[in-house]
Amino acid sequence: MDKVKWGVLSTAKIGLSQVVPALQASEHATVAAIASRGQGAAQAAAVSLGIPKAYGSYEELLADPEIEVVYNPLPNHLHLTWSLKALEAGKHVLCEKPLTLDAGEAAKLAEASSRAGRLVAEAFMVRHHPQWRLVKEIAGSGRIGEVRAVQTVFSYFNSDPSNIRNRADMGGGGLYDIGCYAINTARYLLDGEPERVMGLFDTDPALGVDRLISGIAAFPGHRHLSFTCATQLSPCQHVRVLGTRGRIEVAVPFNAPSGAPTHIAVDDGRDLVGGGREEIEIAPCDQYTLQGDAFSRAVRGEEPLEWGIADAVLNMRVIDAFFRSARSAGWEQP
Repeated sequence: MDKVKWGVLSTAKIGLSQVVPALQASEHATVAAIASRGQGAAQAAAVSLGIPKAYGSYEELLADPEIEVVYNPLPNHLHLTWSLKALEAGKHVLCEKPLTLDAGEAAKLAEASSRAGRLVAEAFMVRHHPQWRLVKEIAGSGRIGEVRAVQTVFSYFNSDPSNIRNRADMGGGGLYDIGCYAINTARYLLDGEPERVMGLFDTDPALGVDRLISGIAAFPGHRHLSFTCATQLSPCQHVRVLGTRGRIEVAVPFNAPSGAPTHIAVDDGRDLVGGGREEIEIAPCDQYTLQGDAFSRAVRGEEPLEWGIADAVLNMRVIDAFFRSARSAGWEQP
């Protein structure tokens, strides 16, 4: 198949450092253009990364007839606006998480996607990494018995008031930024939707954004997700999948390195010192490249889109319920 031509909205760090290089290394995608709010920034990024075209406005990129897919890594509060504009311009859209700021906005994007006949997906790159597919396969095989719980920790330290993750007016905060991963991966592993959720939030008094969140989600079949995410704690990532006869541990679940192997462990629980522990190594890969190739193949009709806009709407419903729980101090239904 011919490579799909991608355009990137903005010179956001994640795009320049992660997604663009990954797309350039992919089999089915090529980055044909990048846009910024000024020609200088766009041109500098294009020269640095070897991108053929640079535009000094987002509108110019959307008007380029060669661009087939738009990657949207803009600040969270701009996801809906520019994803809608991209669809109206006839482009497919891969948008960074969270797709929008609530499920109502996500539903508007779903309607626009349907009208335009173009694909929209939320950029949860982790689902494309082989380690997650292996975890799901083992969890579903019966090797650890019946899966009853998923426990997730995801944290980093960032108290910079100018950072978009700490700007309440831009959709900042820990649940939007990293708590969404805990929700998304639990839905993937448990193959279902939570029936009710409860969240405990700590808000930074100066920044006005959630900096520490602990949540519980009850899934059908007496299965639970429990997670803690934080933007002002020491860096940590860990996922445990707990079953009636064993457990799976994912060492680096979300920011898996592209140049080094990743590891999961399966433990049959015979003792507390790892007597029944098997370490499994997964070969190095770039989950952003895999994500770009999968989306490009879907654009060409080579295979269906595994996680489209409908999945993103469901994830946003759960996030909305956690925010409602913060206000009600009780259980909420997505």
